[in-house]
Amino acid sequence: MAKITYIENDGTEHQVEVEAGLTVMEGAIRNMVPGIDADCGGACACATCHVYVDPSFEAKTGDRSSMEESMLDFASDVQDNSRLSCQIKVTDALDGLIVRLPEQQG
Repeated sequence: MAKITYIENDGTEHQVEVEAGLTVMEGAIRNMVPGIDADCGGACACATCHVYVDPSFEAKTGDRSSMEESMLDFASDVQDNSRLSCQIKVTDALDGLIVRLPEQQG
């Protein structure tokens, strides 16, 4: 289990425990974290699970795939630390992960 903090655009924090093997998106959906729509259900076919990864965890979340890069073209306010949360697999190394949600998805 990894403890992940999701921070809404207005600063509201949701700290949840997410089972290893799930994605950061699945952790948000299962714990009803608002702001992650996940319209495609985690198939990397939309950009409605966009998050900003805290800089201290960027290396631990891995690199963006070319498919993820393409889908981020459809996201609003993409930054260097932007990721699709459906593409980040939860591991014990991500315990303490902080992700911030953009003002709007898609």
